[in-house]
Amino acid sequence: MNGDARPAAAAEGGPDPSADRLWEAMVNGRPVRLRVPPAKRLLDIVRDDLGLTGTKRSCEIGRCGACMVLIDGAPVNACLAMAYQCAGRDIVTIEGMADEDGGLHPIQRAFLEEGGYQCGYCTPGMVISVKALLDAVPDPSPEELEEALSGNLCRCTGYGGILRAVRRAIEDRRERR
Repeated sequence: MNGDARPAAAAEGGPDPSADRLWEAMVNGRPVRLRVPPAKRLLDIVRDDLGLTGTKRSCEIGRCGACMVLIDGAPVNACLAMAYQCAGRDIVTIEGMADEDGGLHPIQRAFLEEGGYQCGYCTPGMVISVKALLDAVPDPSPEELEEALSGNLCRCTGYGGILRAVRRAIEDRRERR
């Protein structure tokens, strides 16, 4: 033991693994460059450093889905993803879901019109998960839908409005094709 509170590598003159490093990624279609510790959570980068507060802080242990974002098109709990794991990746938050005109994405519109939001706290994560599902499986089975939403908890509803919203988003997507 070297008596120093720093990690051994840093105490011996090596790089400090907790020191800020340049972090670069695409966030909502825009390049982002920040200096952050490699183990800083993506949730903290998105909310605190970038001010994108649509991604919600809730359980902070990956069980509720309120912090869901897309990383390279896959849904990921931002509370479990570290900066070093996301460097150089394409990250989409709920703020990045707007359509080309800056209006609501069709999935967001379906949630609004079908009452799939109640208090709204879980809605961003639900919408992100539904987008990932429908991008991968345009016409999912009920089992695929259940699996896709299994990482998202809603404490307000019986999920009826959420499921109606997803079915509406699927129908709207079919009509646009």
